[in-house]
Amino acid sequence: MKLREETVEKKYVYRGKILNVRCDDALLPDGRPCKREIVEHTGGAAVLYKREGKIALVRQFRYAYGEEMYEIPAGKLEAGEDPALAAARELEEETGVSAKTLELVTVLYPSPGYTDEKIYIFEAKEGKTGEQRLDDGEFLRVEYLPAEEVKGMISRGEIRDAKTIVAVLSRC
Repeated sequence: MKLREETVEKKYVYRGKILNVRCDDALLPDGRPCKREIVEHTGGAAVLYKREGKIALVRQFRYAYGEEMYEIPAGKLEAGEDPALAAARELEEETGVSAKTLELVTVLYPSPGYTDEKIYIFEAKEGKTGEQRLDDGEFLRVEYLPAEEVKGMISRGEIRDAKTIVAVLSRC
């Protein structure tokens, strides 16, 4: 039995700066019609950076959840942008660190039921500290926490960000 669903028509409901929303007409594998609500997103790049056994985390308020969160440095990809270049840019902007090398850890699909977003997770090595250059309207605090403490925070549910959890548990 085939599992593939076929798109009949893409219907855009909203087009925005960060995402687009569609309500598509599609066909199920058995040929019956269905609707699929999709959030289009250009994706993101995130970076795990460790220095002397400590992980660089940014703490910032996330409006959608109404709370401050710990995350690894990350940001949105521009359309067609190389994820490694975006990761290097975000690490430097948010922490002031420029890395000699970036290694792709994995590509995370945060919620495949409704979005096409992909988050490219890298590990940065041999960082050189410089000046933080936050985007206009970006407010965050950089903290270097011991890897074991960060893993404990994940275990206790204090860190709930998926990209951060995947990066830390993959590489620490």
